[in-house]
Amino acid sequence: MESKDYLKDISEIKNLMNKSSRFISLSGLSGILAGIYALIGAATAYWLVTNYSYGTLTLDGWVFRTCVLILGLVAFFSIVTGILLTTRKAKKQGEKIWDATSRRLVFNFLIPLVVGGIYILIILNQQKYGQTGALMLLFYGLALINASKYSIGDIRYLGFIQIILGLICACYPGYGFWLWVLGFGIMHIVYGIWMHFKYDKQ
Repeated sequence: MESKDYLKDISEIKNLMNKSSRFISLSGLSGILAGIYALIGAATAYWLVTNYSYGTLTLDGWVFRTCVLILGLVAFFSIVTGILLTTRKAKKQGEKIWDATSRRLVFNFLIPLVVGGIYILIILNQQKYGQTGALMLLFYGLALINASKYSIGDIRYLGFIQIILGLICACYPGYGFWLWVLGFGIMHIVYGIWMHFKYDKQ
């Protein structure tokens, strides 16, 4: 009887330590919606390029600027949705949304993402945009893996997938658009559904 009690106590202590060192209120639904936003944005950009730019993009054209705006809107709505749904989940679980752990999570996530964003802007300014899709996938994957130690560890698997897709995209830049759709759209939806049923439904 005492050994069972000790095991139960150890298990509870382990769970408390895990909660104190990891931010576990990330919402799977936010991943699903982020994927949907990405697919809508990609479909809109594809329609613009096909109908108004003859299948090619030039950096000084209005179609390119519109596509960049669409990309920014996808990122904006994904971030806002993630914050709102994660905040709601944290409140339901009685957890703090902004503490030392969540700050470490955000900081470690932003380091590769900001560096990657700056690098992409530099090469775009140099008229080198053939590897843009690959770089987005690679730096995003690195950001997920870097942040995973302060959150649900499962997000690192999504990071590995993004890196693999990024490397494939680097080898076959002609398929960059479709690999971007697969990584940011479909994989986010698949991952979000998995996380929703694994954690949110508990």
